[in-house]
Amino acid sequence: MSADTTNAEGPVPELRERAVGCADRLRAADRVLLASHIDADGLTSAAIAAAALERAEIPFETVFAKQLDETEVKRIAATDYETVLFTDFGSGQLDVIAPYAAGEAFTPVIADHHQPADLPADVEEPTHHLNPLLFGIDGASELSGAGASYTLARALEGPDGDNRDLAGLAVVGAVGDMQGTDGGLSGANEGIVAEGVDAGVVEEATDLLVYGRQTRPLPKFLEYATDVRIPGITNDENGAIEFLSELDVDLKEGGEWRRWVDLTMAERQAVVSGLLRRAIASGVPADRIERLVGTTYTLSDEKPGTELRDVSEFSTLLNATARYERADVGLAVCLGDRDEALERARTLLRNHRRNLSEGLEWVKTEGTTVEDNIQWFDAGTRIRETIVGIVAGMAVGASGVRGDVPIVAFAEKSDEEVKVSARGSHALVRQGLDLSRVMREAARAVGGDGGGHDVAAGATIPTGEREAFVAEADRIVGEQLS
Repeated sequence: MSADTTNAEGPVPELRERAVGCADRLRAADRVLLASHIDADGLTSAAIAAAALERAEIPFETVFAKQLDETEVKRIAATDYETVLFTDFGSGQLDVIAPYAAGEAFTPVIADHHQPADLPADVEEPTHHLNPLLFGIDGASELSGAGASYTLARALEGPDGDNRDLAGLAVVGAVGDMQGTDGGLSGANEGIVAEGVDAGVVEEATDLLVYGRQTRPLPKFLEYATDVRIPGITNDENGAIEFLSELDVDLKEGGEWRRWVDLTMAERQAVVSGLLRRAIASGVPADRIERLVGTTYTLSDEKPGTELRDVSEFSTLLNATARYERADVGLAVCLGDRDEALERARTLLRNHRRNLSEGLEWVKTEGTTVEDNIQWFDAGTRIRETIVGIVAGMAVGASGVRGDVPIVAFAEKSDEEVKVSARGSHALVRQGLDLSRVMREAARAVGGDGGGHDVAAGATIPTGEREAFVAEADRIVGEQLS
């Protein structure tokens, strides 16, 4: 079953047809400017597109941007590229891009999954716009930006193959974009997984849903397993070691702690059974216990025991590159550099983890300000604006941070601008929450702009407009959830 023609509702051949039209436009170009976002989904989107363009022998240059706004689009329009391929952004900026397209400054080809911006009545939507939302597929949970790029790559199909080997990167992008659930990826993403399995680049399994299966020593592996908190193990190094020591499992080899990937299937089952018994005895709710085990994905061609073998760890590694102005490093890793680029990425990852930990501790200490319908914190310069959204998501449910209302985070972007990131939950989305609209409308009300997904979105606003933005965002969320 083809990944680009399926969602949870059934076949969507129109998506494939649109991808073919976009591919035809790219083939007709003398050369292409590839512009992409900087998170894990953006980097994998760019890598998939870059590989497909190269295989199709289409000359291109790659650029990255934290945010695609009027200034960035104007800069792109000033280049001498007649065709621009936008990946993992562009839909939310249709109102900015369309006038340039109408004026023939450049022809845009967009492979994105974010909520499309509304266009004025007298402005036509660009012809080459590939977005799952246009075809009844949820861009927040069923197809990521990397998935849209993969759909385009499958339509390009250069002389070196059918590009199904790029499915692994698309799975990394989807998981990095938080599209996975306890039951794994869904909708059109399932088709991509199936194609990756058929191509021999993806392995799908049922396993413990804990981050660090490939790289973390067993005690740290369990100590840092915070998605399902088990008293006496979670955030308790001595407790985790004591728990493991009670099991009939060889936990060390050559004096070093083994990792989850080092255990046999029987040993893994022994650990999982012990965790389930401890969770039940500790009174952990049944619905949380069920989240301990689920669908996991590994990349068959990557070396076992490395960050690149597990898609979750791969996506975290990528987030540690471009968010620190090294998108080139993340792209190089995606495209196969396992030497200098990978070592540089690992150094950036250590720094990224330290910054996330410090940022989370700051939020726990300072807490949030709770309004009628949202909660928020302003990190100023204490948390980097490129990771403040990640920290906000991590903080939900932590000490003093509520999990039943959306969280909005502010961080200084420059002397003139403030970055805003918002995170919700799928339960709130089912009640009517759409943070994409909240961020866009509240930001535009104060002279900024924003967008994203219903469950996670962002914005940029002028300095000094925080209070007005909070008031407007709180009002809109209240209307949505009423």
